Amino acid sequence: MGLMTGKKGIIFGVSNTHGIAYAIAQQLFNEGADIAFTYAGDVMEKRVRPLAEGMNAKLIMNCDVTKEDEVAAVFAECEKIYGKLDFVVHAVAFATREDLMGRFIDTSKAGWDIAMGVSAYSLVSICKHAEPLLNEGASVFALTYLGSEYVVANYNVMGVAKAALESSMRYLATDLGKKGVRVNCISAGAVKTLAASGIGGFGKMLKAATAKAPLGRNVALEDVGRAGLYLASDLSSGTTGQILYVDCGCHSVYASIEEMDYICKGMEQE
Repeated sequence: MGLMTGKKGIIFGVSNTHGIAYAIAQQLFNEGADIAFTYAGDVMEKRVRPLAEGMNAKLIMNCDVTKEDEVAAVFAECEKIYGKLDFVVHAVAFATREDLMGRFIDTSKAGWDIAMGVSAYSLVSICKHAEPLLNEGASVFALTYLGSEYVVANYNVMGVAKAALESSMRYLATDLGKKGVRVNCISAGAVKTLAASGIGGFGKMLKAATAKAPLGRNVALEDVGRAGLYLASDLSSGTTGQILYVDCGCHSVYASIEEMDYICKGMEQE
């Protein structure tokens, strides 16, 4: 008997074996969870379907999370196959490459709308359509990043979208808490994933995170996967409306000694 034996749920956002969503799916599956998966378009289906089939998924379905009818259709199928659900994982985010470099002030209206719709409003939409299916004690959680709270070079509009996601999480936790449903976020540290590769200067972000983290390393996918298992399982039955930081402590440090030395040397040269 695993922690998730008898638990049924769905993950939005698995794209490959090197992402956070897949790391979470692995942990849940290994503990006995019955998982449904979505993908966005034919190209992603070729990547996602084999991964989902490897976890004996009963439902693997296309879903553009910006389209309410497609989100509704996914949960209609979930109801047919599973009846009720015990967990929902939101691991969906997108911003155009142009908006993940340069100045935030140059963000286009179209880029803003895309980032907000895919990365933030989709959580509201998913929760709205999932609500009738969620068992008492069910868990919903989304993925965020420290760029929602602090300026991170080139993260730009995605930082603002993640801030909206986190605020939405708290309001959703209040709405769904009346039914015994928990809603949280995992704020993962900088991890080398396909999605992160689109952020300008990401390699420097990784080095900076290592220098700053009290544990002296970057977070691993397995670290975040286990945090996802905690939030999806009954182990977190008293936790809602929270951001769980899984970043080796990076969020708690203003500046490392190395960073301060570097800044001071620059000031001295001036």
